[in-house]
Amino acid sequence: MDTRSNDNTRPKARGNALSNQLLAALGPESRSRIDPHLQPVTLKLGAVVCEAGGLLKHAYFPQGSVLSLLTVLENGSAIETANIGREGAFGLFAAMYSRASFNRCIVQLEGRMVRCPIELLQLEFKNSEHVRNLFVSYSETLLSQVQQTVACNTVHTTEERMCRWLLMMHDRAEGELLTYTHEFLAHILGANRKSVTLAAQSVQAAGLISYNRGTIQVLNRPGLEKASCECYAIVKDRFDEFLKPPETAVQDTVKRQSNNE
Repeated sequence: MDTRSNDNTRPKARGNALSNQLLAALGPESRSRIDPHLQPVTLKLGAVVCEAGGLLKHAYFPQGSVLSLLTVLENGSAIETANIGREGAFGLFAAMYSRASFNRCIVQLEGRMVRCPIELLQLEFKNSEHVRNLFVSYSETLLSQVQQTVACNTVHTTEERMCRWLLMMHDRAEGELLTYTHEFLAHILGANRKSVTLAAQSVQAAGLISYNRGTIQVLNRPGLEKASCECYAIVKDRFDEFLKPPETAVQDTVKRQSNNE
């Protein structure tokens, strides 16, 4: 854990801050075949990586950036159902089963990212039991985030949802500042701009964040966690477990739940 002297603390990223945990977990043989084909990608905030229904030629592995998966409705509106940081990748379903994207994927936080041709990952998935287990475990974890986000968007307040989202971004950001407008937050959260503005004002008045001209800084991390709904902790715990062997992950989860009862 990152032990800072003020309240603005966040969980420290495991390993190299610029690495991708999923890539690192592939194993030396798979990495020796994949690494020569990794290509750095630089995209701006809000850039579209792939549209819903689009064909994927690459999988994308954030190394400091964050990608947002949006469900797009017939009238053109969209809402975030999951986000992907340095713990995972966008495009693994394409590597395992099909090459079509179910969601629109956009850049939610600028930063480093690499991409890998889908064909290479398909071969590794086909030939390596370790890679199959890893990809399936991550995909199940991402699905659990989608399910938790659906519940969160349905029953929790805009303020709670905003706190959850800011915590997730704060975990992954390389710096302390987050650059988002109220309009962007409303789009991501599936809320109207007025409710997002009121929520941001409330959180700022409580001394949890500062907000100035589209720049957000977390001032009181523990307070922000307390103001968030339970969804942040649930999703974070699940992602902390996905790299472990299935039996170990289940045992740790059951033990933690028992301690909380």
